[in-house]
Amino acid sequence: MLRRKNRLSRSRDFERVYRAGRSVASRYMVLYYFPRSAEELEGLAPDTLEVRVGFSVSKRLGNAVDRNRIKRCLREVFRLNEARVKRGVDLVFIARGDILSVIDEQGISGVEAKMVDVLRKGGLLAEPGSRPHRP
Repeated sequence: MLRRKNRLSRSRDFERVYRAGRSVASRYMVLYYFPRSAEELEGLAPDTLEVRVGFSVSKRLGNAVDRNRIKRCLREVFRLNEARVKRGVDLVFIARGDILSVIDEQGISGVEAKMVDVLRKGGLLAEPGSRPHRP
């Protein structure tokens, strides 16, 4: 489970990432990201300089069971790869319709590959040429 300090939970935090941040998209998800400013990070404890992340799944993607399953899968994949993401950035992942078929057919490893691709497109992986985590 993601720690509280690593979660985006307020509407205004999501809005800031949407409005002031940048985005990259794939067929399976959209990633909005916003690098926090040096002033904002100044004076914070080193462990709070980490990534903050939020997840969004539209009601168009199925019933509540499907939407919650998508969010659980995205959270777990992010948790496994959190150490590879650059610090001091806010992220919002928005699932797209085809993600459910990836979960059904390939499981968590398929979603992991899609998430790593989107993070790589955005230049948010800490080390270049890194590979997806394999449990």
